[in-house]
Amino acid sequence: MEIVNKKLKEIKPYEKNPRKNDDAVKYVANSIKEFGFKVPIIIDKKGVIVAGHTRYKAAMQLGLTEVPCILADDLTPAQIKAFRIAENKTAEKAEWDRELLSAELKDVLDDFDMTDFGFGDFEITMLTEDFEPEPYNDKDIEQYTAHESDYLAKRRVIITYTDETEYKVKKILGVDEIKKVVYDAGDLA
Repeated sequence: MEIVNKKLKEIKPYEKNPRKNDDAVKYVANSIKEFGFKVPIIIDKKGVIVAGHTRYKAAMQLGLTEVPCILADDLTPAQIKAFRIAENKTAEKAEWDRELLSAELKDVLDDFDMTDFGFGDFEITMLTEDFEPEPYNDKDIEQYTAHESDYLAKRRVIITYTDETEYKVKKILGVDEIKKVVYDAGDLA
């Protein structure tokens, strides 16, 4: 397997790409800006993207002219189509080990703003503070990863909490009192 540099104009997105990735582009662009282009784009013989549409869009956003690529010329058209789907689906099956993630985040937070890479402020606080958060679940925590305006524009927000949760929120916000208010995001749109 050889990594080759290709001009961005020689690469074409797959027209039937079923993955919606626009919300991830700015985070991938931030990662490329900070760490370099470390994961090549996989393309077929015609320069059509097999895997790496988000990296392609991030490269365009950053104004790059060349990107590293791997040519998947050993795969049949059916294998390419299946790999394109499998590559994205298998990534969804991974989960975080909360304790290890917490320790790793604590190690890098002095040097990096992890919100640049898709973590939300509340999510970081819940993972790095000393109190015990509610059970961690990737599907539930996604709402805290989104920026508030993006989240409010899409969902009705109703927060219910116990006295213990109120204590945690007060600690996070550094306040003595919280007014309980319910907002309907539909009214804000």
